Amino acid sequence: MNRAAFHAALRDPASGVFKTYSSKQFESAEAIVLEGRRRAVSLCHLAAILAEAHHETGGAMRPVEENLNYSARRLTQVWPARFPTLASAEPYAGNPRKLANRVYGGRLGNVEDDDGWVFRGRGLAQITGRANYGKFGLVETPDRACDPATAIRILFDGMERGLFTGKRLTDFDMDDSRSAVATGYRYAASRAIINGDIRQNGPKIEAYGRAFEAALRAAGYGSESASSDPAVVVVLRPGAFEKTPGAEGVNASQGAKSNRLRGLIEAAVAFLARWAK
Repeated sequence: MNRAAFHAALRDPASGVFKTYSSKQFESAEAIVLEGRRRAVSLCHLAAILAEAHHETGGAMRPVEENLNYSARRLTQVWPARFPTLASAEPYAGNPRKLANRVYGGRLGNVEDDDGWVFRGRGLAQITGRANYGKFGLVETPDRACDPATAIRILFDGMERGLFTGKRLTDFDMDDSRSAVATGYRYAASRAIINGDIRQNGPKIEAYGRAFEAALRAAGYGSESASSDPAVVVVLRPGAFEKTPGAEGVNASQGAKSNRLRGLIEAAVAFLARWAK
């Protein structure tokens, strides 16, 4: 894969993905793509994953924490059923903790008084609620959802295995959309993997997905072995990387390739971790 071509495509304003392409966004996108290659994720599926990471983080492409600092008027727009009037919203305006416990309390597996706040949205996929944190083994350490390596694992596991809403990447394939040359993936509908707000955000996911798909195609994603990566050299301090379940079992003939790619992932994630703090 020509990673330089991939990033050049995203830097191009015509792609419509980024107004500017910062070093933080570069490193984050790099880490996600490297994980996709390690898992041998198909091109269209990886484009859908990148599209969701972009949307869920507001284009930052790195783990973020849900912003619950709203004005009263904005609360009536975001949660009209819960805050039908400005008067009903006023007590929660500018009070993120109180708001989190109001809107998330007693649901999503939350049972304790402060669960709404403790298990607020975090990560690349913005997991929310005690039950969802439990799916990824983070009930005791919810802040780890913003750790870059953990956030990437959650994003891929959740979308591949249907751990967010029950929908998974393969549910939105069309014809040969799992192949490297496919063009038929249903990006807009795939928003259901993360959230049911398809009418509102499906068109955005469609646009992002097509743009990331084009960038991956320009880079020749899936057409080369993982060991060939021309043009981009990233020199970073080494750091710890959390292994993704299922990484074991690579046979001896694949060992060298796997070790090389794992090293690239570790380097990219270590750099990303410094920006996420």
